[in-house]
Amino acid sequence: MDGEYYSEIPCLDFSGEVALDSSDSTSEAWKQELRGQVREACENHGCFLVEYNNNTSKIPLKLVQDMFMAMKPLFDLPQHTKNKYSGTGRFDRYLCSPFSSIHESFGIEDPHRLDMARSFTNLMWPANGNPSFCEVLNSMSSKMLELSLMIMKMVLESLEMEYCYGFLEDNKSSSSTFRLIKYKVAPTPSNIEHPAPSNIGLIPHTDKNFLTILCQNEVQGLEVLSRESGKWVQLMIPQGFFVILVGDSLKAWSNGKLHAAKHWVMMRGDKERFSCGLFLSPKEDATIEVPQTLVDKDHPLLYRPFT
Repeated sequence: MDGEYYSEIPCLDFSGEVALDSSDSTSEAWKQELRGQVREACENHGCFLVEYNNNTSKIPLKLVQDMFMAMKPLFDLPQHTKNKYSGTGRFDRYLCSPFSSIHESFGIEDPHRLDMARSFTNLMWPANGNPSFCEVLNSMSSKMLELSLMIMKMVLESLEMEYCYGFLEDNKSSSSTFRLIKYKVAPTPSNIEHPAPSNIGLIPHTDKNFLTILCQNEVQGLEVLSRESGKWVQLMIPQGFFVILVGDSLKAWSNGKLHAAKHWVMMRGDKERFSCGLFLSPKEDATIEVPQTLVDKDHPLLYRPFT
């Protein structure tokens, strides 16, 4: 799939990821080429697709399918049960979007930690804790976090910022939120040229974090604003593929070298849409500062240090 495009957005083949830990010359050449493709996609598009569901994948297609199957009974829980969930972070809670009547989601802090996954499932299913849901949640979030950190390291290497690895792996500096999202069927038919507000599942925005990884069921709806044409482009995402989005924090950290893609969700058709996302973020009190190596007379400082 390497080099192919889905509606203008690059699709990169990570199926050789098993070789990332290898030091042989063939593997090193492959890693260097892939690193360059990631950097180019982040600079020119602010997003790209990743093929990551073959036999060597660390995120098998069955796990993806199990995750979406497990999400349906979660969102079918009584409203008062869902409303009980409110974590410690700003985005760690159950949310019915004030901007869309067809969007609801759970933001779960660090469910790659088994204790955090258990805490959430015990709250939603106090009678038995739903161990099967807990296992799928913990496994899926863990593997998506691994993929997120791998891509972030590629980006940092391409920017000659390898010394920042510790910032990502330090729990005091970075964190992750795993978001489970349901989009209901829109109440009105969609007009592609002039969509009704009731069809909007998620308003246009850029993410504020470092990096977002999204996975969805078979129902399309994610659109990005093309940097080249200035038009909204609907992504046709094959089953089991992942969408990578650059966030504002990473754009600032790179001194504007990378692009944060604006995106939204537009619902069409008569099927519900489920998606899950791993949001890698700096902690709210962590300082983001542009490295001096990215600042010169041709690239003046665009962002002062900020938390």
